[in-house]
Amino acid sequence: MPHRVLVGLLALASLLLTLSPRVTADALGPSYVQAAASTPAKSANVWDGRGTEFEEYLRTAEIDHFADVPIGVTHPKRAFFKPGGLVESVAWKVLPPGRPAGYWESYKSEIAAYELDKLLHMGMVPVAVEKRWKGETAAAVLWLTPIHSWKEMEPRPKPGKWVRQVARMKMFDNFIGNKDRNAGNLLVDDDWNLFLIDHSRAFVTDKDLAVKLEHIDREFWDRILALDEPTLLAALGKWVEGRGGVRAMLARRDKIKIAIDKLVAANGEAAVFLK
Repeated sequence: MPHRVLVGLLALASLLLTLSPRVTADALGPSYVQAAASTPAKSANVWDGRGTEFEEYLRTAEIDHFADVPIGVTHPKRAFFKPGGLVESVAWKVLPPGRPAGYWESYKSEIAAYELDKLLHMGMVPVAVEKRWKGETAAAVLWLTPIHSWKEMEPRPKPGKWVRQVARMKMFDNFIGNKDRNAGNLLVDDDWNLFLIDHSRAFVTDKDLAVKLEHIDREFWDRILALDEPTLLAALGKWVEGRGGVRAMLARRDKIKIAIDKLVAANGEAAVFLK
């Protein structure tokens, strides 16, 4: 068949597929179906590479209205911005630093968790900033979408990357002294990316580890080891209990190292460090 005729037929076929509402996936053939099925799932990490832009919007955008959130022991609200902006809504957490019910609570800990996430290149803690609105000072935490609860996703088969994400979560929680991790503050998007929310009870001066470690992500552990007191003070000093809060983090890091050394001694590096 002459090349010009073949090109013409292909162009005509393309036009017919565009115009006809009756064309089905079966008619398009297996290659089309395979391509459609392999469309990547949408990630809820919309701030990747745009953190500064999102932070500025959350700080400065006008809040349009609030809605109650039916879950959460700290009784957060959901604050909606005017339609058409960069962000639809945030979790609004007004928690002055203190121990109102015996537990340490602080909106500043939400911001500290996000700032530490940036230092560690995690991408697991949503953007959180300090925001003042009509006499209130709160943490404004990006509301993630599309997202699923852990209760919904737990029964499903997990991809290989899940084990590494859980290992990082446990190391992170030990480093920040977060003993309040539970199914209600684990969120998962359509691409099985794990997100961590609700850190208002973290960054305490308690030096005990929050969770037992099983597996270690060596690259992530190296990032934690690379942090020093001046770096942490510069990034987190405003949001934690000053030098005491940072030194408690470093003390917990020392305990993490001891726990890792014990795991390696008992099971060998190959069983402990993820490939």
